[in-house]
Amino acid sequence: MSESIKKSEPTEVMPDDDASLEAVVIGASAGAVDALSKLLPLFPADFPAPIIIVIHLPPDQKSAMPALFAAKCQLTVKEAEDKEPTMPGTVYFAPPNYHVLLEQDGSLSLSSDEPLNFSRPSIDVLFESAADAHGARLAGIILSGANSDGAKGLRAIVDAGGSALVQSPQLAEAFVMPTSALEACPEAQSLSLPEIFETLQNLCHVKNSDAR
Repeated sequence: MSESIKKSEPTEVMPDDDASLEAVVIGASAGAVDALSKLLPLFPADFPAPIIIVIHLPPDQKSAMPALFAAKCQLTVKEAEDKEPTMPGTVYFAPPNYHVLLEQDGSLSLSSDEPLNFSRPSIDVLFESAADAHGARLAGIILSGANSDGAKGLRAIVDAGGSALVQSPQLAEAFVMPTSALEACPEAQSLSLPEIFETLQNLCHVKNSDAR
């Protein structure tokens, strides 16, 4: 991959305490396992926000994502459950064939409403509910994928005052989803996976443990 690719620089964010993140939401499809395998292990066990993830999965098969990533991560990893309160330092994967929504009280809701953009779970559904619930205290991330799901939801996050981060299309296994997200949200940062983590650290007031 060429090193001349133009990417946004990760933001050095210095907000006040009231601007700290309450949640991180991530959407991905084709290429998701590779991208998340490089991103999620970067997070420390005490990361101070929950991470909710939608990946497009076959509706009739049990998800292997929680077990796969539990073995790779310092974070707690599990499948999302209906009415479950979210906890910092925990990754919640949407179960197959259910939309997952993030509520204002920080709990999760599962829905069997019709697929959106041919997808259930839908990234847009998660992102739009999270934007309504958490506004400026939310970060939305779009990773590799082969359709446009998530672009509308990322727009909603930006419009609510939240932060929008997108894996650089040139660095993604499948470029359609991050490209669509950047077209919908030109103000989103286009970053490498390590830069996405660095930006989230800054947003969450988390100092790199290696920094002295």
